[in-house]
Amino acid sequence: MLREVADGVLVRQSEFCESNAVVVVGESGVLLVDPGVDGSDLAALADELEALDQHVVAGFSTHPHWDHLIWHARFGSSPRYGTQRGALTARARLTDARTKAARIAEQVPLELLGLIEALPDGMDRIPDGTDRIPDGTDRIPWKGPSVRVIEHQAHAPGHAALLIEDRRVLIAGDMLSDVEVPLLDLDAETPIEDYLEALRMFDAVADDVDVVIPGHGSVGNGAQLRRRIDQDRAYVLALTEGRDPDDPRVGSSATYGRDWLPAEHRAQLEYAQERAGRIPPS
Repeated sequence: MLREVADGVLVRQSEFCESNAVVVVGESGVLLVDPGVDGSDLAALADELEALDQHVVAGFSTHPHWDHLIWHARFGSSPRYGTQRGALTARARLTDARTKAARIAEQVPLELLGLIEALPDGMDRIPDGTDRIPDGTDRIPWKGPSVRVIEHQAHAPGHAALLIEDRRVLIAGDMLSDVEVPLLDLDAETPIEDYLEALRMFDAVADDVDVVIPGHGSVGNGAQLRRRIDQDRAYVLALTEGRDPDDPRVGSSATYGRDWLPAEHRAQLEYAQERAGRIPPS
C-alpha cells in the first residue's frame, strides 16, 4: 500500500476518511507523519516498513486531533514531535481524544495516543547530538531531508504543514483536500481569518511545491495545489459574506464523508451567517 510520490517520500492511504500516512526516508531511518487510524492500518504500515528494512527514527503529528495522534509500539520509542501549541493542546485534550478513538476506530493502542512532544525551542541538537538545527522551531530535528514546519492556527491549534524542501513536497495536514472542504476551528477567536492566513502561507510556498499530500484525499501535483488553494479560499470567502459556498465537495454528487461532512458544513455556515448578522444568535 505504500506508494512513492516523490524521491524518498511514500504515502499509505487508509480506508478511514481517506487518511494519508506519510513516510520520509532519511539517512538512518524514516520520519513518520500522521501514521494511521485503526490498529490494522498501523500493523500493516509496520509490516511494510519492515519489508523495506526501515525503522522509525522520528514521528510528527500535524495537529492535535485524535486521528493524527495515533501511534503503535512497533514504530518504537523515537521522539514524536508536534508544534509547541499543538503538543500543549494534545495533552490538554488527551482524555477526549482517547475517548473518540475508542469509539470510532478499532484496535487503537490508546495508551500511546497523543504522547507527542514540542519541537525544541531555539538552537538544539538532533537526538544523537551530532548536528544542529537552525534557530527557532521551523525544522524537524532529524538526520534526513530538511523538513520545514509551517505553523498556523487554521483547523486546529498549532496546526503544521511540512515542506520537504529539496523534494518539493508539501504535507498539508488537514487542509488542501480534494474531497474535504475547509474545516474551521470554531472554538478559536478568529477562525475565518486564521484560515485565510494559512492559505496565504501556502500561496507563499506554492512555487516551491511539485507534490501536495493532504491529510485526507488524493495526492496532487503543483497545478492541483494552486487549484485547491483557490477553491478553499473561495469557500472561506463565501463564508465571510454569510453565503452558502457553491462547493462540489459538499454538493449532491459528493461521496466523501456523507455521514458527517454536511453537518460540519452546516455548522460553519450557521456560524458565518450569525457573524454576518444574517440570522440571530441562538
